[in-house]
Formats: sequence, C-alpha cells, structure tokens
Amino acid sequence: MAVTQQEIENRLWDAADELRVAMPEAQYSSVVFPLMFWKYLSDTWEYHHQEFLAENEGLDNLSAEEAHEIEYRDYQSFEIPFIYPGTVQQRRASWSSILTTIAHPGLGQRVRTALQAIETANPAKFSRLFGSMTWAAEEVLSGEVLAAVMQAMDRTPKMHEGNMSHDVLGGAYEYLLKRFSDGSGTRAGQFFTPREVVELIVEILDPKGYESVYDPTCGSGGMLIASANLLKAHSKRGYTLKLYGQEAVPDTAGVARMNLFMHNLTQFQVEVGDTLKDPRFKKPDGSVAQFDVILANPPYSLKWKPWTNDPRAIGGVAPQPSADWAFVQHMIASMDPKKGRAGVVLPHGVLFRGGQEAAIRQRILDDDLLEAVIGLPSNLFYSTAIPTAILVFRARETKAPERQGGVLFIDASKRFTKAKNRNVLTAPDIADMVTAYHSKFDADGHLVDPDGFGGLTARFVPKTEIVASGYDLNIGRYVKQAAAESEDLGTLIDAYNLARAEREKTEARMLAVLADAGIEGFDE
Repeated sequence: MAVTQQEIENRLWDAADELRVAMPEAQYSSVVFPLMFWKYLSDTWEYHHQEFLAENEGLDNLSAEEAHEIEYRDYQSFEIPFIYPGTVQQRRASWSSILTTIAHPGLGQRVRTALQAIETANPAKFSRLFGSMTWAAEEVLSGEVLAAVMQAMDRTPKMHEGNMSHDVLGGAYEYLLKRFSDGSGTRAGQFFTPREVVELIVEILDPKGYESVYDPTCGSGGMLIASANLLKAHSKRGYTLKLYGQEAVPDTAGVARMNLFMHNLTQFQVEVGDTLKDPRFKKPDGSVAQFDVILANPPYSLKWKPWTNDPRAIGGVAPQPSADWAFVQHMIASMDPKKGRAGVVLPHGVLFRGGQEAAIRQRILDDDLLEAVIGLPSNLFYSTAIPTAILVFRARETKAPERQGGVLFIDASKRFTKAKNRNVLTAPDIADMVTAYHSKFDADGHLVDPDGFGGLTARFVPKTEIVASGYDLNIGRYVKQAAAESEDLGTLIDAYNLARAEREKTEARMLAVLADAGIEGFDE
C-alpha cells in the first residue's frame, strides 16, 4: 500500500511534537532533521542489504571482505559502519540498531557516535552533514525525551525507494521546514524563504538542463531544489543541474545537504563560510567561480566588515551598516560572462539610498547589468514585514536587444492573499508576474497587452530617464498605480512603516556613533 504524503507528514510532526517539553519550537529543526535523515539512510541501507542477501544466497563461501566488496559495489551507495568495533557494545550505526538501546543510559552519546561514524565512513558524501549535534548532550535533551522522539519517528513508514518516492520524502522535508518556520518567528528567515517567492525567482531565471546554479546564501537549499523541480515540472531532467551553495551557519548548511539528498539530488556541493569574507567557490587563479544562474535571499542590511581591496567591488564598497549591495556585487562577479543571470531579494532601500550605495547603483546601471526590478507585497517573509523587491541582473551585453539600455519595472505590491501569519503569493500572482516579465512593450515602455494583470503594472524605462532621476530606482517614480489604488490606507500605512523603520535605523546608528564618542543623553 502506497504511503500518502499526509501520513508521513503527520507521523513526523508527532515526533517533533515530543520536543515541546524540552525546547522552543524554533529549535526543533536542529534535532528532527538529523534524526529524520539518519532514519532515511538506515531504512535505505537496510532495504538494499536485504536485496543483496536475497539475490546472493549462494555466496555463503565468500569471506566477509569479499561479501562486503560485492554489496558495496552492486547494491549500496553509502556505508553504515559499525560503532564500538571489537567490544561487547559493537553494533551497526543504524537507526534500528540504536533504537533497541533507548532504555539504556547514554542514548544521546550513542546517537552522536553513530552519526559521526556515518560521516567518517562517507567523507565525500556526508562530511559535516549532521552539524554540531549539541542537542545530543544529556543536559540539552534528556535521554527520555530523545527516546520519545525516536519512538514516535519510528512509527513513520519505512523511508526507502521501495516504499515511498523521493517526491513524498522531499515533500515531507519541505512540510517540516515550513511548519517550523511558521512557528519560529524571525529566526525562520535564517534558513527558509517562502516557497512561492523562490518559485517566482526560479521561473524568471529559467535554469536549463546541465546548467550550473549557485546560491551564495543558500539557507536550507530551497532555491537550488526549486531549480531542479522547475525542470522536472516541464518534463525535463532536473538532476542534470549542477547545484552549488554556501551558507554561513554550519547546522543550516547541514539542513541544506539533507534537504538535497531527500529530493534525490546528488550533484551538489554545499560549503560553509561567510560568502563576502571567504567565498568558497573559486577559480584556479583565485577569482570567484562563475555560474549560469545565481539566486539568493541574503540577510537584509547586514552589518559587515567592508572590503579593502577586492575585485568584486565594482562601483565602490558597500557601507559597513549594510552589506546589501556587497551581496549583489558578489553575485555579479559570479555570473558566467556568456549567459549568466542573477536574481536577488532585497529591501526597497537598495533602490534609492545614497552615499556609497548610490555610486554602486550608478556603475551597475551604466554597465547595463540590471534587467528588472519587481516590487513585491509587504509581509511575505518570516523575518520581516517590510516590502521587498526582486532585482534581476544579466551578464554584460547579454540582455535581449529590446531590453538593452533600460530597466523593466514591475509593481506587484497589490498581488497577494492574506494568510494566518503573513501574506502569500498565489499561483495566478506568480504567473502574471512571469508573464509581465516576458511581455513586449510599446514605445512608451507600457505593456502591449495589459489585460489580465489586475493589481499589477509594469513599464520598461530607458536609462536616460533613470539618469535624469539621479539613478534612483524607486519603483513608484516610474510605475504609477491607478489613483484609487495608490492612495488607499493600506499603501499609506506601508509607506509610513517603511519610512519609520528607516528613520529608527538611522537614529540607532547615530546614537551608537555618539556613544562611541562619549556623548550621552540624546536618547533620553
């Protein structure tokens, strides 16, 4: 009997819910994902091990070494080794083996030892996969709670290809990511971008088979997976993509690797490190590696240590209080010169802030690298309620002829549906934005056929007009909503909140500078 998507999701959530007595929901992922992936590996290994035994009954005369060679050559794609070898405690580092010991003291240590043994036995595939595993310590998670989680998860149907498809497995992983994000507040933004935003960026960048796809701030790997899923949805081979990601938080990088494996994507490389300070993908000459498709949702307005001498800094260096444009510069440097394209989600401030950011913006526009700016609704993300925009870039001189020398502006700020905790984009919203992005425009830059784009307006703006506006990219300067829409209370409130947030941020910076100078009392 086939396993249903809902069945596995319900069982996995039951396991996660056992953690409620031990930790806040925001921390569930650090425990549940390693355990879930361990069970998946163990179930898969045992499934193929039984195949090996059933198909090789006449090999009893083989030595253990010979049998091992045949099994791992013809049946297994990874190894589940033994732990505590040569002692009375020797046992395989599998889920089922450790599960038989849950009533004995030291369960957390045995789990940690088993996971570390799997990493060590498969360095090319699983190195650093399970993260720091601090949750395995008794003082963090008691043996009783860990045992309850494992017992609940063991009621999940066997996670191997003979029992459920990778679509079901990947869907269950995505379900947990979303469920944890819905319940964890702002922390969710560190590793999870709403799937409809990811889908929109991927649809616009349109990765092709055998291309390379790179996410410099990959979080849980959702953008990389969505790229492969798009090809699969179009009856093409998503597994042919070469996927690359970098993530600053080691545990989150582990979540990304597990997520990719769960989706049956094995042609990937996820590295750990600060992309701005230490980009891990490089050419032999030391310059950053280049890719066909680059997509990202980097941390907004991140304080950083500005570059002093870095070839990525075209147009100048982004200011210390905000690395937004530094991430853009890195992505531009990472675009393949012949067909590279990039899409990034950023706050509206990058469109109009002055100083060093204005100088960078001017250089990028003068080089004709920016193809489109798509204004999204507010409150789409778990980590912030402010409205954001997608900026789309193309490698130098690779824009379509009709798109050269200008920028396409799309205002989709009205296209959303209210949900419990945030606004969401529906399939028709995404389809209309993608259609507008691909549409043709008249001599004034307006859509030739605007029918069917309710609540969405677009215009192609020549560079001369942008230069006349001081290289300001504020969407409202070029794309006007209908008067009745643009003046509604919700829009005014959004604008006020955005302005207030920017003012408060500026005041905080000023007070910090004054405090460093020994001047106090301004915030009283």
